[in-house]
Amino acid sequence: RPFILGGVHILHELGPVSHSDGDCLYHAITESLLGALALGDLGHHFPDDDLNYKDIDSSVLVKKAVELIKQKGYKVKNVDSSIVLERPKLKNFIPMMQENIARLLEIDINQVSVKAGTNEQIGELGKGLAVEASSIVLLVKGE
Repeated sequence: RPFILGGVHILHELGPVSHSDGDCLYHAITESLLGALALGDLGHHFPDDDLNYKDIDSSVLVKKAVELIKQKGYKVKNVDSSIVLERPKLKNFIPMMQENIARLLEIDINQVSVKAGTNEQIGELGKGLAVEASSIVLLVKGE
């Protein structure tokens, strides 16, 4: 399966195991958007037993979460995300990820932080068998 992070297709011999397209960065961002207003989690809004979400582009999930926070009268102020994986190196892909995220969240690219690191060859992440992403978002009440 294709390896996609932050909406960027990255040439890699391994792809994710998931119900959607497996973009774990977009999933982490969606979770942080939903969690910031205690709106539940990905599984609540986009259950993995619902065929409507089978192989779905994860950007759709981000957009739906943005709409939910807008309905509550909030908007995104900024987002800070981290990715942990041994390979491939992501340095050259991060600017494209930031552009994609800024567009989806309807904010300026300067309000989007994406960092990448390794797990120093420890555990499943360190063996190159997994990728992990986390995200935190700051929301502001309408403006």
